[in-house]
Amino acid sequence: MDIYESFHQVNLWEDSFKVDHSTLNSISSPMLMMNNSSMENKSECIPHESREASGDDDQETIEEPIPKVLRRQAQNREAARKCRLRKKAYVQQLETSRLKLMQLELEIEKTRKHGLSRSSSLDVGYIGSSRTINSAGISLFEIEYGRLIEEQDRQNEELRNALQNNASDIQLHLLVESSLNQYSNLFRMKAEAAKIDVFYLISGTWKSSIERLFLWIGGSRPSQILNIIVPKLEALTDQQTGSINNLRLSSQQAEDALSMGLEKLQQSMIYNIQADPLEFGNYGLQMAYAMDKGEALEGFVNQADHLREQTLLYMSRILTIGQAAQGLLAMGEYFHRLRTLSSLWTARSCHHFYSTQHSN
Repeated sequence: MDIYESFHQVNLWEDSFKVDHSTLNSISSPMLMMNNSSMENKSECIPHESREASGDDDQETIEEPIPKVLRRQAQNREAARKCRLRKKAYVQQLETSRLKLMQLELEIEKTRKHGLSRSSSLDVGYIGSSRTINSAGISLFEIEYGRLIEEQDRQNEELRNALQNNASDIQLHLLVESSLNQYSNLFRMKAEAAKIDVFYLISGTWKSSIERLFLWIGGSRPSQILNIIVPKLEALTDQQTGSINNLRLSSQQAEDALSMGLEKLQQSMIYNIQADPLEFGNYGLQMAYAMDKGEALEGFVNQADHLREQTLLYMSRILTIGQAAQGLLAMGEYFHRLRTLSSLWTARSCHHFYSTQHSN
């Protein structure tokens, strides 16, 4: 299909931009160095022989060197930490499963109350089941998205405290990786939601009202993300500035390619949906073509999210770990303030409405 011809610019992403990884390589974790060191046999020990002057039998005293004791203590702490992480992940999995089950039960109850009985026709029953499945899937997405926003707000607070307290590069590295993983989880969730209802996702109804003002193919423009991050960074080198400019140019070219493709798709949908009053018998075929174009929207959403994710990853590799923490905090604060402003605007509108009603 010709609507995808412009995607070749997106595929040239990695070729148009190279990143210096020397910044990340300068950060090494003592715990990782410890794990990579060769471990000695646990049963190995160093015997010390001593013989009494009176001629008694040989006696062996086995003592463990202090470094080995410390190493075993570190291993025990690491094993305990991993156990706690596994337990936390298991509890979260159980909580997610419980929420999904509750949501499905609510949808089944709603369906029963709305009178979708077995006596309904096959077509009506199929449509009702599809709506129920779609509604349940979208509801789960909204629940998971709400929890993810809360987690991002918590991570922003941790980043702010770490920067204010001059935390070590290792601590900042862990926070940056955790924040990037949260954004990756968001893109994964959106991909699943797009399979259920791409029109719901691309309309941005899951975002706050003011966030929808800046919506571009189901999210923010990558170049907009760069414009948010870069002014908040300190002490950029000439090499970093050049790399950021290259990244911004590549992002804008990819955005233009996706925008052109989406425009062609929209024009094609208009052509298939519009009907000629003098033609008969082609309605079903025209609707089938229009459905194909609608399903193609899912590809645009995934491409746009891929572009957003790659922009964040490349940006984090250009910057030092401290600069990356500053950039992620700036971006998190920006979206948090947009949501806060939307809430204030909604409250203002409600107050104005009730004031008008009482005055009348």
